[in-house]
Amino acid sequence: MRFRSLRWRIATFYALLLLCVTTIVGVVLTYELRSILLDEARAKIDSVGNDIARLVRGQSALSAIGDALPIEQELTTTGALDHWAGPTTFVEIDTATGYPEGKSTNMGSATFEPPAAQSNHPVYRTENRPGLGDVMVRQELIRYPGVALNVQVGESLALYDDTIARIRSLLLVVLLLAAIAVVAGSFAIASSAIEPIGRLGAAMGEIRSDRLSRRLGWSNRKDELGSLAQSFDAMLDRLEDGFARERQFISDASHELKTPLTVINANAQMLARWADRDPQVRAESLRAIGDESASLAAMVNGMLLLAKAESGDDIPREPVALESVIAEAVRSARPRAEEKGLALDFHPSAADPGPAVLGDANLLRQLFTNLIDNAIKFTESGSVEVTLGQQNGKVVAEVLDTGVGIDPEALERVFDRFYRADASRNRAVPGTGLGLAIVRSIARIHGGSVSVARRAGGGSVFRVVLPTLTPLS
Repeated sequence: MRFRSLRWRIATFYALLLLCVTTIVGVVLTYELRSILLDEARAKIDSVGNDIARLVRGQSALSAIGDALPIEQELTTTGALDHWAGPTTFVEIDTATGYPEGKSTNMGSATFEPPAAQSNHPVYRTENRPGLGDVMVRQELIRYPGVALNVQVGESLALYDDTIARIRSLLLVVLLLAAIAVVAGSFAIASSAIEPIGRLGAAMGEIRSDRLSRRLGWSNRKDELGSLAQSFDAMLDRLEDGFARERQFISDASHELKTPLTVINANAQMLARWADRDPQVRAESLRAIGDESASLAAMVNGMLLLAKAESGDDIPREPVALESVIAEAVRSARPRAEEKGLALDFHPSAADPGPAVLGDANLLRQLFTNLIDNAIKFTESGSVEVTLGQQNGKVVAEVLDTGVGIDPEALERVFDRFYRADASRNRAVPGTGLGLAIVRSIARIHGGSVSVARRAGGGSVFRVVLPTLTPLS
């Protein structure tokens, strides 16, 4: 069960990893140290062998002219080889056939094995001799006129083996202490790394719809966990804002739905009480119920359209010729403009073919229908103009009117759901209060934006910017 914990898994992984690395380092270090010690032993016997070889060759030259005893006799004299011998160094002179002729006195009765083969170059071997132990032996055949000598120099490996054994013991102790330190350190590091995750998990467990104000506030932490905590706080900000908007939406929707439902209910009661007695009451009640039902249906349809627009991912996307979409929206709105005596003009793009966007033609038509209807609704005289063009690689469409305009303090809120620019929520101006919210959502899911500004001469201008697609052929 413990290894299901991330803390245990991290600690175990790092402990095993460091232990493996430490063990490998220890093995490599021991091997290299042994190689160094053996190289030192080889260098020592090389020095003695070369020294004897130089002496043999030099004395050979002298012997040839009769100035000295034969070198073979000098070297085989008792004690002559002790000059090169030492506590751990042994010297032996053999004939070419391998028969011992002389040796250093520290060898006692021991002798080296006869050479397996005669060689004019140094040959190295290791042998175990009674009384000498493990010895590294250097053998070299030295020839001079009339004589050939096998010079064998040995170096006891007991001291080197003892040194390596002590170093191995020391490394084992160090490895054991390192293992304890590594395990303890791994668990400490794992606990230090996991502790913030535990705090993050605890904070997540405390989050509920009524407790979205919880924040970690790890602004001073600059590592990955700090970035995770900041992302978590940012997510809570978005959630809190979303819940606040949803609560406001429910509150506004309840308020907006309450009025038509109250009117329908009141007129239904009037019909039940007076319909048979008073035809005028019946007619007025039926008309009121019909009007309020239509208003209620329009509001519900607006909510459904807004939900579809905000879902975004579910809409079909295909190339759409924006000029034809706007022309159709203008054509359908012209009767309402003429009813109020307003001029409604559309100025398409001069480019041929016109700009195209990738999206849903029905939603884009609804976007411009809402903007044009909104302009007609709040314009009592003058005109409404719709323009289409391209700027900086984007499609730009504007709806301009000569209406009452929008107060500066209301410019930031006109796209909120159920918000109306007039000071009170009266029903003098028809509408559901969702039209501009739908416009903003449709623009966003098409990768664009919508903005509003006051016109210098009076009225408002709504500006829609959408990404351009390759023009349709």
